[in-house]
Amino acid sequence: MERKVQLTAVIEREGDGYVALCPELDIASQGDTVEQAKANLQEALEGFFEAAGDLEVARRRRENSP
Repeated sequence: MERKVQLTAVIEREGDGYVALCPELDIASQGDTVEQAKANLQEALEGFFEAAGDLEVARRRRENSP
């Protein structure tokens, strides 16, 4: 069963490209365009959720919450 989670993506221009950050989990990626940075961040997040256990996800969300 697939579980959906809503997260924030902050995308900023940096030099000639873009950096995308998910502040809730402190995961970042980059790309040459906004769309590419967003797609790369989504791929990084999917990889994180596949590899990390529930405790790691909860720990990161706690550490990075306001």
